[in-house]
Amino acid sequence: MKQLTLPFAETENFSAEDFCAAPSNAPARDWLARPDSWSNGRLVLWGEPGCGKSHLLHIWAAAHGATVINGATLHGLVRPTGPIAVDDADIVLDPQALLHLLNAAAEAHFPALMAARLPPLRQSYRLADLTSRLRAAEAVEIRAPEDELLERLLTRLSADRQLSLSFPVRNFLLLHLPRTAAALREAVARLDRTTLGEGKKITRQLAAEILAPLFEMA
Repeated sequence: MKQLTLPFAETENFSAEDFCAAPSNAPARDWLARPDSWSNGRLVLWGEPGCGKSHLLHIWAAAHGATVINGATLHGLVRPTGPIAVDDADIVLDPQALLHLLNAAAEAHFPALMAARLPPLRQSYRLADLTSRLRAAEAVEIRAPEDELLERLLTRLSADRQLSLSFPVRNFLLLHLPRTAAALREAVARLDRTTLGEGKKITRQLAAEILAPLFEMA
């Protein structure tokens, strides 16, 4: 008898306790600890999807009482009342709103943290003033994850879903999946959906069948 897979909404855990510190994100963590050193009071965290920049942004926001804003929903004139943290700052649909927000934060001497997939020097907005302000900001890359970090992340992701993965399966995933946190998250989610819906034990063969599209991206 197959179980019914319920469409639970998945939410990310951005707690400090669940962040995996590693050499690849050490420079970012160092800069976040020194907001007084940010050029013009601004810092841009950048890196590939799933590298941990949003997680670090939320940790910093919680520690400094900052308002978290998603770039895709930022619109109109928003006047900050304290530090600000803008996630997905490179997909802002209203560049004028981001320019106004950064200017208002600077006038009030509030630090502004932003997260993006690309560094400011590779971003281009319709507003020259916004582009110049971002390029004058401090920017730090979260580099590709190390083997140890990927292993720790796979352990945490599978534990969060109470998903049992044998050592052969874990090693198979780490060897054949793209070396990104985003790929691990997607792989664990797909395996979890399969075990919930069909009650199958996860073997290397089953993982290979389910995750074939992801393996092709490696």
